[in-house]
Amino acid sequence: MTPLLDPHRTAQRLPYLPLAEAVAGVLRDASVQVPPRLVQALPGGGSLFVMPALDARMAITKLITFTPANAGTQRAIIQGDVVVFDVATGERRLVLDGPTVTARRTAAVSLLAAQRLAPNPRGPLLIVGAGVQGLAHLEAFAEGLNVTEVVVASRSQASAESLVQKARALGLRARATADANAALADCPLAVTCTPAREVVLRALPREDGFIAAVGAFTPSMVELAPRLCRHFAELGRVVVDTPDATHEAGDLLQAGLDVTAFASLGEVVRGSAAAGEGPVLFKSCGWAGWDLAAARVAVAGDG
Repeated sequence: MTPLLDPHRTAQRLPYLPLAEAVAGVLRDASVQVPPRLVQALPGGGSLFVMPALDARMAITKLITFTPANAGTQRAIIQGDVVVFDVATGERRLVLDGPTVTARRTAAVSLLAAQRLAPNPRGPLLIVGAGVQGLAHLEAFAEGLNVTEVVVASRSQASAESLVQKARALGLRARATADANAALADCPLAVTCTPAREVVLRALPREDGFIAAVGAFTPSMVELAPRLCRHFAELGRVVVDTPDATHEAGDLLQAGLDVTAFASLGEVVRGSAAAGEGPVLFKSCGWAGWDLAAARVAVAGDG
């Protein structure tokens, strides 16, 4: 029987530091192939994502639904699975919980970017958006950067306070804020991980600022004000997760920026990106290669 891992067991297989290292490994591996993902619109405003990837040893497909209408209900916004196959035999090795993989690998990618790019990685950390991704980024930055202080901003005060309590349970100093823009002045690290229906961050960053923007992954979605994006492009650095951001990064596209001009995380990891100074914006849109990295870690933990 193929192991079918529930969210808890999937999370146990995907510790953040090994996952960040696996993301870097995927970016250095010439055998990795990632076809364009299929995004099929569904009646009612949802989407079906089909995301394959492979290397010399394994092939994976993430099959998930994204249903924004589920926000505020008992149903998850993201649902689905990641299926892992052995390339040599064709056998199915694992089935991982798709939302858990998505949350943890996205946070691990942000962690890797912060490790390589953040001018001041100690924090405090501002988290804008207190949902699943907010929690994953809290855990990843606490584990991978030894961040000790966090500030949480959310449209829901109850959600913000809940994430604050989870941060304190990890031993961090934490507080909620009703004004993310004001808090940015005290936080050299920031993550925006909202549903990306509207601009949530307008304030200009500190000179040693690093922002990972992960909520917007289509041209119509946005979290960051156009002026903020242009500030990074003109006075600091913009790095995208993959070249696919040229047609997916709503924040940058709506700011009128030439996304093809920006370095990718792969170029940073491989040492081919030019060094830069000033504040850094890391724009993440998602890629099945990150799910392949998660599958590598999960299979390695299979014993």
